[in-house]
Amino acid sequence: MDIRQLLLAAFEVEHREHIDAIRAALAGAAESRDWNDVFRRAHSLKGASRAVDLPAVEAVAHRLETLFDRIVEGGGTLDRGAEAAVQLALDRIEAYVGGLTDGVGAPMPDDALQALDRCLDPGSPVAAAPDPALRSAEAPPAVPPAAPAPTAPEPAPEAGALLRVPAEAIDALTRASHELASALGGEVVLAEGLARLTRRAGDLGLMAERLRGTATAATSLRDLETGLLALAREAADLSRVRLTVASAVEAAAARVAEHAERLALVPAETVFGGFPRALRELAREGGQEIAVQTTGLDLPVERSMLQALKDPVLHALRNALSHGAEASEARARSGKPPALAIGLDVAVRTGRLVVTVHDDGRGPDLRAIAEAARRRGLAATEDDPEALLALVFEAGLSTAAEVDTLSGRGIGLSVVADAVRRLGGQVRLSPRAPWGTELAMTLPLQAARRAMLLVEAGQATYAVPSAAVERVIRFDPRDLDRAMGRPVLRVVSEGGAGATLPVLALADLLGRPGGRSPEAGTAVVLRAGGRRVVLVVETLREVRTHLVLPAPPIGADPRLVSGTVILGDRPVLVLEPDGLVARAAEAGFQAGPDAALLPGAERGTIGSASRSNNLANNIAATPTTILVVDDSITTRTLEKGILEAAGYRVVVCVDGQDAIERLRAGIEPIRLVLADVEMPRLDGFGLLKAIRAEESVARLPVILMTSRGDPEHVARGLDLGADAYLTKQSFDQRRLLETIGQLL
Repeated sequence: MDIRQLLLAAFEVEHREHIDAIRAALAGAAESRDWNDVFRRAHSLKGASRAVDLPAVEAVAHRLETLFDRIVEGGGTLDRGAEAAVQLALDRIEAYVGGLTDGVGAPMPDDALQALDRCLDPGSPVAAAPDPALRSAEAPPAVPPAAPAPTAPEPAPEAGALLRVPAEAIDALTRASHELASALGGEVVLAEGLARLTRRAGDLGLMAERLRGTATAATSLRDLETGLLALAREAADLSRVRLTVASAVEAAAARVAEHAERLALVPAETVFGGFPRALRELAREGGQEIAVQTTGLDLPVERSMLQALKDPVLHALRNALSHGAEASEARARSGKPPALAIGLDVAVRTGRLVVTVHDDGRGPDLRAIAEAARRRGLAATEDDPEALLALVFEAGLSTAAEVDTLSGRGIGLSVVADAVRRLGGQVRLSPRAPWGTELAMTLPLQAARRAMLLVEAGQATYAVPSAAVERVIRFDPRDLDRAMGRPVLRVVSEGGAGATLPVLALADLLGRPGGRSPEAGTAVVLRAGGRRVVLVVETLREVRTHLVLPAPPIGADPRLVSGTVILGDRPVLVLEPDGLVARAAEAGFQAGPDAALLPGAERGTIGSASRSNNLANNIAATPTTILVVDDSITTRTLEKGILEAAGYRVVVCVDGQDAIERLRAGIEPIRLVLADVEMPRLDGFGLLKAIRAEESVARLPVILMTSRGDPEHVARGLDLGADAYLTKQSFDQRRLLETIGQLL
């Protein structure tokens, strides 16, 4: 993959991060919006699009940046028209980037630019004379508008192109990999048999040696001895070969299985990611104002399940748009924001996939549902709301007054229910507090990849979802206190804040014999449902991503076990954090509430994976290490690639605070810092001041490289002690390397 493909891949991730952050800010209360962060996101988006040479995105991002800058400087906010223009612009950027093939795509519609221009003052210098770097992006096209866009050449598979693979092929590959792994057991048995043959041949050789003294059989026994020894040598060689082959095939089978699982498991965003944009387009066509929020789209789920849920989820979203709509006056009277809020949430709870669509509209109209049910000859009473709401999934039942493009035929929720039931799941419609409706689809999670912490308790191995593990600790039993006769432990963060948490042995919680007492000193701090508990274990093994399979159908408490992972040839139960905390409460332990617990370095904290990596870096660090500090993943990727190609070792940090903390930790001998200026938490100027004030790194060379190239910013950087100040607009790779070479 060449550098442009690497940059485009990084930009694909970064642009989504910025767009999601801007949307999240717009979805919040107006008085709580951090316009400085919103402005910085637009600024970074513009710079990243320039780095990958996407002038169409750069032009839109420049106008967004200008709009947000006016809000930052003037202290105002967006009106409804401006907010709609921003959402349209973000949709157009998403659609444009999503349609790129090797950096080439269809032209972006100009409606977003026009909408943003209407929001900006046409007579302002910014709108009339945009950034010179954007003139080529905003100039009229060199070809007539009617000319068709050039068709991108069909990419060769060797270039890393995406290939369409039938779902049946993926399923077959997965099955074949598991069958291959099972067959390998026979290879091991064969190898063991050959080893036994070797031993027996050796025994026969010894027997022949004892018979050698007889005169009549001397010759034949000598021949027998020679043949048996040769047989032993041959069997031994064959055994070694078979063991080597079995080991190699087993490793190959593991790789096949891993790649097959990666194909079968994809983030929910790959199927559901386009729904918010499609929903906003429908709302625009209908003259409605909506705000769409999503959570959990990064969850890996089986591709086949996501594809089966594609139409049902889209139907549910369209239903929320149709039936949740209210007049602006009605929303204002209820104290709701002007825009209808629609949410799509994907999560795993108690070993099941839960997809939820919710809105803050008018909520279910029980009377209208009852009347529609009676018209279809269904028994309906408003005295039983739950049974009444279950009727909305009947085919042909609709409460819409007329048929339109969104609703009225009574098939939308019926499609949802039929699809979910075919997958072995349940669907439920319910009112949502304080307003609106919630539709929840709950399905058995056939497989998913999740990071697991493997622990041993009661002489058995268990997997705990690492996302629920606050930290792992070692504590001195003398630090334990007693509360109501139960052991408790004060867990304190670096800042001094903390909480007193109950301490239980995991083996006791699971009813396993032979577990350690709560006074043993190795434990995990488990968090679930806003509560924490300290669980003592016998051994902490490792953290690794595993394929989570369904829980055993019998023999496992569904409240405590949410799935199974395979370790080698044996299954290991996956524990359910919510169930463990609930079981602790049932046992008389009240789990401690959330407190300001930060990832700490207090006495008793076991080194995390990152700390282990830091130690390895400290041992293996090379003399010429450069620290790159930039909040843009695209820029970090570009600079890292340039520096590594020049022979430097590169360490990256996402902002100034991250960088100064790494420098203070002394993890590796940094020789030079290359930093951006516009960053969250601590910007480049703040980082520079902190470095010059830190005695251990005060003499470290620092280069500032940013899009802020005006004289006052350059002067400020040099006054604070920057050794060089480079601008991204005039970025020259050779000049960067020459500057670094001179400073080193």
